[in-house]
Amino acid sequence: MSEITLEEARKRIYDEGMIMRRKVMGDAYVDAALARGGSEFASHAQTLATEAAWGTVWTRPGLELKQRSLITITLLASTGKMTELKGHVVGGLRNGLTETEIRETLLQVLVYAGCPAGLEAFRAADEAIKTFNEQKK
Repeated sequence: MSEITLEEARKRIYDEGMIMRRKVMGDAYVDAALARGGSEFASHAQTLATEAAWGTVWTRPGLELKQRSLITITLLASTGKMTELKGHVVGGLRNGLTETEIRETLLQVLVYAGCPAGLEAFRAADEAIKTFNEQKK
């Protein structure tokens, strides 16, 4: 039995992460994110995000992709990360979330994380949902 190197293991995790990232977020979103983070300096953050979030957490058994999307939407909305929230709202819709499920999740954010965060999240999600629906036409 041959052992794989650490670099080979990281490449496998990255590759699986990129497959999952594209499945959830879509090629256009991922390509744009990679382009924004394409400098030598910023590319390391994109690599780690793909390995750690997408290759390690999103590929685990135990939760459906819809559940992972709801958790991510909740966390991003509560912490005010609206740019990422928009992408993950679209990702959630791609994973089969309904607008109702997203709305009800954001209502909980509004109550538990505060009205300003919740209202801003609603504005961001509304924009993302409209864009998603227009692109489906």
